Amino acid sequence: MLLPVSTPLLAALTFCSAAFAILGSLSGQQWLLYLFKPLTTLLILAHAWPRGRGHAVRRWVLLGLLCSLAGDIALMWPGENFFIVGLLSFLLAHLSYLWAFTRVERFFRAWPWSFLFYALLAGLILSRLWPGVPAELRPPVIAYVACLAAMGAQAAALWRRQGGAASFVLALGGLLFVVSDAILATNKFAGPLPRASLWVLITYWAAQWCIASWLAAPQAWQAQGQASEGKK
Repeated sequence: MLLPVSTPLLAALTFCSAAFAILGSLSGQQWLLYLFKPLTTLLILAHAWPRGRGHAVRRWVLLGLLCSLAGDIALMWPGENFFIVGLLSFLLAHLSYLWAFTRVERFFRAWPWSFLFYALLAGLILSRLWPGVPAELRPPVIAYVACLAAMGAQAAALWRRQGGAASFVLALGGLLFVVSDAILATNKFAGPLPRASLWVLITYWAAQWCIASWLAAPQAWQAQGQASEGKK
């Protein structure tokens, strides 16, 4: 059981841990990255842990964070095999988040326009990456981008349906996740980008923090989720 820690303290600890991980990535001091990258995600997991106890949404968000932690560790190591493990881990994370969001509102129903936007965005990302993606990686990359886009679209749809600060933070988290992964994939498949690891990690952890923070307002999504379940 995780010990209760105040949100401001957790935010400060997460920021410091992320800063050390980014410093390690930029400076080549790998031990900093290996230590503080998983620690940062664990701190975000601690932020999410006490939120929404007893609700399926909480369980799926926590599972998404655990899958993300596995992906973080896999992507720290070089080689295509570790990349594939990381890709699959984050694919499971996005599916977990997507399932959590559909416990609140039916898939696609709340705001179909968000799915059109993210479908176009996914198409743009894939068109940019496609020439550099090895043939054997193209099917998993397509599946990953599709799930990532669906997760972001469902988060935006919840914001459209619910309104309020909590759902806006969730929608922002979904968008930041897409931005983070787009930068990472562009840097890997389309050519190196300046300070890529800096922007990848900043947007990635900001996205995870936003998703975890969405659980801080359970009274909104629990009520909506119960209403949605009643209509199924």
